[in-house]
This record gives sequence, C-alpha cells and structure tokens, in this order.
Amino acid sequence: HGIKIIGVDINPKVVDMTNQGKLHIIEPGMQELLQEVVADGRLKASTIPEEIDAHFIVVPTPFKGDHEPDISYVEAASRTVIPFLKEGDLFVIESTSPVGTTDKIQNIIFTLRPELKDKIYIAYCPERVLPGNVIYELIHNDRVIGGMNDDSTDKAIDFYSRFVQGNLHRTNCKTAEMCKLTENSSRDVQIAFANELSLICDKADINVWELINLANKHPRVNILQPGCGVGGHCIAVDPYFITADFPMESKIIATARNINNYKTFWCAEKVQNAMLKFELENHRKPIVAMMGLAFKPDIDDLREAPAKYITSKVMQSCNNADVIVVEPNVQEHNVFKLTDYKEAYSKADIVVFLVAHTPFKSLPYDEKKIILDFCGIYKR
Repeated sequence: HGIKIIGVDINPKVVDMTNQGKLHIIEPGMQELLQEVVADGRLKASTIPEEIDAHFIVVPTPFKGDHEPDISYVEAASRTVIPFLKEGDLFVIESTSPVGTTDKIQNIIFTLRPELKDKIYIAYCPERVLPGNVIYELIHNDRVIGGMNDDSTDKAIDFYSRFVQGNLHRTNCKTAEMCKLTENSSRDVQIAFANELSLICDKADINVWELINLANKHPRVNILQPGCGVGGHCIAVDPYFITADFPMESKIIATARNINNYKTFWCAEKVQNAMLKFELENHRKPIVAMMGLAFKPDIDDLREAPAKYITSKVMQSCNNADVIVVEPNVQEHNVFKLTDYKEAYSKADIVVFLVAHTPFKSLPYDEKKIILDFCGIYKR
C-alpha cells in the first residue's frame, strides 16, 4: 500500500533473513510478498528503531509465576521506541495485554518524555489474525481501535483504513484490551465444552465426532471439535489475563482453562496406558508414532502446544521405548528427532494423532495398528 516499513526485532537472525527476503516462519503467500517489498525498498529490518511516523508494538505477552500476565516485553519494546518519538507520531500497542496496559505505557512515555504530553497519539488495536491465513485476515477482518482520547482513535483509524477493508470499530483503550481477551476466552470456553464431551463420550463408549456432527444439525447449535488440549500464544494464554485480575468473577473462564489443561494430561495417560497394555499382551515394547507437535493444523508454531507436552510426557515416562516424533511443518527441532510421517506410520504399532495436519488425512486406516485419534483424523 506504498507505506515504507521498518521491522525491528532483537533476534539478529530474524533481521538478517528478513533483509534477504527470506521468511523465518511458515505462512502461505507471505514469502512472495516479503521478497517483493524488500526488493523494492519498502521494507527493511533492523535491531534498533528509527525516527518514523507510526510505531506498532507487536511483541509477545506470556505469563509468569502462577499464570500472571507478563507485560515486560511490551514495556521493553516501548522503552526502545520512546527516544525516537516526536510530536504528531502515532503509537499503537497490538500485543494482547491485560486491561490497563496502554495506560501504564502512556505513563512511562510521558514520565520519560513529558514534553510529548498531548502531542502524540496513543491507541490500542489488538491483532486479529489466524495463523495460516494471516494476509487475508489482516486486510479483511474488522478491527477494534481504542484510543487514549478521541483524537488518538481518529489518528489510528486513519492509518488502519489505508489497508483494512473490514470495518474499524471505535472504542476506548480499556474496552479494546478487554475485547481481545474476551474473544480468545470465548473460544477457550467453547473448546472446553467439546473437550469435556470427548471425555464423557470416551467413558460412555460413544463416538464424539459422530455425536457432535449430529448435535450440530440443530439450527442453533454449533459445537467445536475436540482436540488434545489448547495451545498457541493466544487462546491458551489470554484467559489467564482475565482470571488473574478478576479471580472471583471469572469462574467459567477459569474452569474452561482447567478442562483444556486436563485434556492434555488425559491424552498423555491414554497413550501411556495403551503402551503398557501392548507390552503386557505382546511381551515387547511398542513402537509409538506421535503425529504432530504444532498447536494447530498446518503451521510450524509450537508455542504452548499440547501435542509437544504430550510427546514429552510419554517419552519421559517410559525407559527405552521406541517413540517416533513427527512434525511435517518443521525441518528440525533441538529436542525431538523428527521422522517423515509416512515412515513413522508404517513402522508404528501405536499411532497417536495429536494434530490434524492435512498430510495425515491421506494415511489409510490400518486396523492392525492401535490408533489413538485425539484430533479427528478419521472421525470413525
């Protein structure tokens, strides 16, 4: 859209790869765009900011201790920008943040640069994209924009309207912060219902995939698909930002988090029990294929991934067991030795489907194997 961009990261490898036009993640369509904008000088990367007109903070916000929000990355990134701010600049936080974070950062800015008070525009506009479909959603999704004042909201809307085709919704920064947390907490609660159903159906000997499909025939029912837990840097983290600040009021949100965490533990136990049963019946240890490590299908992002936890738990619980690890979207991993998915499926006595990657769906169902399908590869 003709806007010159400077991308800042503290990882020199990411900066170098970006400046070479090489994408350091897997995201359809982004590699081609990156090469194009780097080649014509519209994008460059650096380890330090520069004086520019609009600044966007898009760093992670993990949690610390007993699931308490950690905004230290947001604060650190903001502090690196503060020396470069000038009158008329736009400063936007996109990182998912606890309610009140934008206020805190504004106080830091004006404490260090009091001459900028009422002379810059500060807003919060949470990122709203789905990994694997980022480019389309950046353009077409609605955005919620909350400024510290009306002028800041106007300034931010003016910027985003240059490339966002979805609607831009005005609000204040606290409501925008809570909106992002609410969106992901809502998803977490809905997934918890599906995961809880899967636990009930396992005990009742009912096919949960068939059950959900039939229940969803009702015109006002839309149950999500169960899995082996909830991962990623959003849905598995953001609800804690609400429960940490509002512990007495967030009962359903907290319970949903516990259910989804328990589902991951339950899946690990199911694998361990299947391995023990195989060994007792066959008088040898089984070959086990753990299929998938990412937190969702067809991406390479392993952050907070329940599949990664389950795989680690299984490997730690059994000495000398032959556990094969598969993640088709990652070339190498510093902990797990990775194997081709077809080779792993062929060798394994027990196949554990943890992530519904598209390549896995082409594997034929082999009744001679013990198949633990936690993500609905076969749904039968």
